Amino acid sequence: MIRIISGSCKGRRLKLVPSPSVRPMQDKVKGALFSIIAERLAASVCLDGFSGTGSVGLEALSRGAARCVFVDEFYPAIKVIRQNIAKCGAEERSVVLHKEFNRAAIDLAKQGVRFDLIFLDPPYRLLEERNPLKVLRKRGLLKPGGLIVLRHYFKIRPKLGDFNLERRVSIGDDVLLLFTGLPPGESPEEPGRVLPAGPRSLKPDLFTNRGGPQMRGPRGEAVLFSTANPENEAGGAGSVRPKGKNAPIKARRKRGRFYE
Repeated sequence: MIRIISGSCKGRRLKLVPSPSVRPMQDKVKGALFSIIAERLAASVCLDGFSGTGSVGLEALSRGAARCVFVDEFYPAIKVIRQNIAKCGAEERSVVLHKEFNRAAIDLAKQGVRFDLIFLDPPYRLLEERNPLKVLRKRGLLKPGGLIVLRHYFKIRPKLGDFNLERRVSIGDDVLLLFTGLPPGESPEEPGRVLPAGPRSLKPDLFTNRGGPQMRGPRGEAVLFSTANPENEAGGAGSVRPKGKNAPIKARRKRGRFYE
């Protein structure tokens, strides 16, 4: 059983994904994490990557985060995430993306979305082959002064160097790595200064139609932005059309491919 530990949804029990490949963050680990980042949560915009059950993003919403984007490519997990969001009454503050993580990062960057807090809890084997931090840096998804939290198994050695490693926390077999965004002009290899923690501002038009009512897709799902951008009008709300002579090839790429 997993639950919301604190906040407006305290004690709410969440559904589990019926698969051994999904490892929800244990309460003791989640409690320690949110004690560390408590001052950053108010009005923050969060990304819950490799969401699984969505418990981390929902914990953030329960404790005062303004919005959260949940990303997972495993369809049974997507179903459970939507059910757990409904249990917490957080539909108006949540966006669920059924996509491979790097593909989702690319699409979010094209829409100009950036985050105050990014939670990453990828499968153990994925970190041995790929580096999810790299696409975050290349696509500029972390706001200046933002924070990335990466959970990994203690025997795994993830690739570092894309962001400034601020803190490392070991709890049992789990390790939490906390990375800060880099100040302008500072390279990832240089020691970065610790940026002050605190509430982050929320743009009035983020996830909304420029401050108006929240946009909805054909199935009632929340849409990140309106179609005010002429490039998106032909494809519908939030769509991104490939450009260039190779556009049809790009559009036919397999979903499972790893993008950077």
